[in-house]
Amino acid sequence: MKPRGIDEYLATVDEPKRKTLEKLRQTIRGIIPGAEECISYGMPAFRLDGKVIAGFAAFKNHLAYLPHSGSVLRELSDDLAGYERTEGSLHFPIDQPLPKALVKKLIASRLNQARKGAVNL
Repeated sequence: MKPRGIDEYLATVDEPKRKTLEKLRQTIRGIIPGAEECISYGMPAFRLDGKVIAGFAAFKNHLAYLPHSGSVLRELSDDLAGYERTEGSLHFPIDQPLPKALVKKLIASRLNQARKGAVNL
């Protein structure tokens, strides 16, 4: 059964992953307080003006930040040195939240794209 909200998703996640993702959730809320919390592709996400701006997920051996754009991580590749990643997800340790400054950069990049109309490059 797919979760209906972020609280329901997090309730299925074991510690310390849950605590780390909750910290990321609070960081994202602080950066884009007007964003709507939602579930996108079965994972927690934040939508602003109809566009998904950020998301996250728990996996067996890591956590992931999801910018919902294939170009955000390429654009910030210098800032992401030391992190594992795919084209669409930034992986981080289960017990270490992403630094707030990095999350701000990730969100700023995605917001810039969304405002220009580039949804999923």
